[in-house]
Amino acid sequence: MAVAFLDQEQSSQELDLEEITRKISFLDKWREIFSYHRLGTNNTTPQNHEGSHVSAAKSEDGSGTPQPKRQGLLPSSGPCSTPKPSIISSKSSSFPISLAMATKLRQSLFGNTVYVFSCDWKKACFRFHEPFSDLAFALEVGKGGAQSIQMAVQGLIIKYLLFTREGKDCNFHSLCAISKQEQKQALAVALAGILWVAGEAQKATICLVTEDTQVTSTPDYAGDNFTERLQLFEVLEKEATEKFIYDHLQCFSGEGSHGVILFLYSLIFSRTFERLQKDLDVSTIHLLQPNAGGFLCRQAVLNMVLTGRASPHVFNGCQNGKSQEILHGVPARSNVGYLQWGKHTSEDGLSQVGSMLKTPKLPIWLCNINGSYSVLFSTNRQLLADWKAERRFDLHLYGGQPFQKKLARLTVDTHSHHWESNQREEEHGPGRRFSPVEMAIRTKWREATINWNGSVPFF
Repeated sequence: MAVAFLDQEQSSQELDLEEITRKISFLDKWREIFSYHRLGTNNTTPQNHEGSHVSAAKSEDGSGTPQPKRQGLLPSSGPCSTPKPSIISSKSSSFPISLAMATKLRQSLFGNTVYVFSCDWKKACFRFHEPFSDLAFALEVGKGGAQSIQMAVQGLIIKYLLFTREGKDCNFHSLCAISKQEQKQALAVALAGILWVAGEAQKATICLVTEDTQVTSTPDYAGDNFTERLQLFEVLEKEATEKFIYDHLQCFSGEGSHGVILFLYSLIFSRTFERLQKDLDVSTIHLLQPNAGGFLCRQAVLNMVLTGRASPHVFNGCQNGKSQEILHGVPARSNVGYLQWGKHTSEDGLSQVGSMLKTPKLPIWLCNINGSYSVLFSTNRQLLADWKAERRFDLHLYGGQPFQKKLARLTVDTHSHHWESNQREEEHGPGRRFSPVEMAIRTKWREATINWNGSVPFF
């Protein structure tokens, strides 16, 4: 009896310890959640509509204007932790970031010096699907604001693989037959090309993370233990830029590398703050906008990836705003275009995509459909050069969703008669005409009929 009682008491103690451990773990989990949303018991500052707070830190101009506290902070664990220092194998001229540069960078991105990137941005990098697969050419795309940059870069990757890669046929099967080595080459060429165009074919600046901290936090600058460790490398030739990025590709594609942020930093420094200021106008003074605890890219970022200029608008050239101020659109055709459909689509000229983006040099489009990004493309290089090719043609759609295992093929018919159009709409079920991706395509080819060829529309 005594032995049984002791065993029972010991078992009860073990259960109590397990229960205590479980409750501690449960509390730690909620503490992280409260910390992320800044709802800790010691923080009673009310939130505004964007989920940010106001601190007493002085603004950069010393005016004492209240600035928002940090946004998007998470405990340093897993992919959100600070990336390891880069293994640098280059003799290119370089210099460390300074406090003035870090401050200007933060202001250009967020409009203040205290916001930091959220966890979804820190986790984002440029990583391909498995080689020799249906999506071998495609990047794995996550959620959050970095998605738009990943999909814009995806368009440039497709451009290289289909239309500028030497010794390869421009067909759909060539996209699926690429090796790991070819994936790396495609990414290096795409990233280098974007930076080189942003630098106006004169110089590209590439940011890498080092071990040494070059900048310390001040009352007017909140450090993130990442930006303060940047080393900037200036490269003066396009081929040298491709080689540099290829040699340091892990810094942009590795898990936990903060690869998309590093690329965005490199893009801004390649463009230079002086050019960036000239590109923007009164409608856009910084590149990111707060959204639900994170940040979304403004149009200027996407245009900078696609065209090299941080134009804030999608119309052609320049227009006068409501107060007669000059607003900057897209001045020339680029290799990859842009289409959009959704709540941002309206009848005013400012939100309507102009022909410079609708009709790019190559048949590839970044699509913004209700705030989600995808890429449409054709393998026929002559699609936009020969009107006969635009009578009936195929477009391939990659949306980056986890459930998409292969490209969707859409057949676009621009010369069907209205009775044929009605019949086809009926064949594919009610409401098909209003599929958002179809409406985006119709902003380019008005009244076209679109057949998904058995695929279920996922936009």
